[in-house]
Amino acid sequence: MEGEEQFDENGLPGPGAPTPLSALDGVSGLTARDIKLFVDAGYNTVESVAYTPKRLLEQIKGISEQKATKILVEASKLVPMGFTTATEMHARRSELISVTTGSKRLDTLLGGGVETGSITEIFGEFRTGKSQICHTLAVTCQLPFDMGGGEGKCLYIDTEGTFRPVRLLAVAQRYGLVGEEVLDNVAYARAYNSDHQLQLLNQASQMMCETRFSLLVVDSATSLYRTDFNGRGELASRQTHLAKFMRTLQRLADEFGIAVVITNQVVAQVDGGPSAMFNPDPKKPIGGNIIAHASTTRLSLKKGRGETRICKIYDSPCLPESDCLFAINDDGIGDPSEKDLEDK
Repeated sequence: MEGEEQFDENGLPGPGAPTPLSALDGVSGLTARDIKLFVDAGYNTVESVAYTPKRLLEQIKGISEQKATKILVEASKLVPMGFTTATEMHARRSELISVTTGSKRLDTLLGGGVETGSITEIFGEFRTGKSQICHTLAVTCQLPFDMGGGEGKCLYIDTEGTFRPVRLLAVAQRYGLVGEEVLDNVAYARAYNSDHQLQLLNQASQMMCETRFSLLVVDSATSLYRTDFNGRGELASRQTHLAKFMRTLQRLADEFGIAVVITNQVVAQVDGGPSAMFNPDPKKPIGGNIIAHASTTRLSLKKGRGETRICKIYDSPCLPESDCLFAINDDGIGDPSEKDLEDK
């Protein structure tokens, strides 16, 4: 099988080259019908099964406890899930690519760009450039590796109706790409409720098995949750659903080695407290600890003068707390002019 060949050549797991679940057809008595039941439930690869608790696999309609145990055992044989050395982990991480944001200053702040295989969260008030960064990344992820790209397509899930293909064309022109090809390489979906938003990730997983994607954008990840769940009475349900959504995003990042970028809204912090004394404009990203722990890198955006914006590293496992100035131009995200830098 083609998937198995990629698997053997690249080692385990190979970014962008996971093993299709059909590789387990006929192994340990697993039939094509069994495999189809798992695929219909959103498990398209051997990795996705190996990363899932047995209890969840048993909940799939038509799958017995015995079948769930069998497929989990076989999947675990193909996916290394034990201990490894820090040397090997360091070698793996050094092979990770970063996708350029279009701004050299912003790329430097992020240690090269938006990292693949992890979730990057961008939050801020309206008009701070969240969607503009997403639009630019949807084009730059298609660039060749030597130009700071990911040589892959983009999946774009829009929950606020802010996606504008004309912005992609402007960025494409800046990089000398053919506009029609760039638009064809972006798979777009509008999410209408939180359940639909989660279902779209299952479709995304299927599409990633068929062709190479390097970026998944969700703009925004939390807006539908604010309207679908109301008040403190539904807070637990909202956070549970949101946690499932974030976990699925992380699973896709792990399985396919793609960069996941989500945007988040902010809410005014009205509870006072000691921090309010030192922060005259206290605003915090919504989603609470669920989003905070699920996101690898968190970026805070604020408005600057004119078309400039300030990006600050809010949380990261390896990047120092710092900030930089970038600009929103007609052709996407870029660096501010010398005049704007002097004004700062």
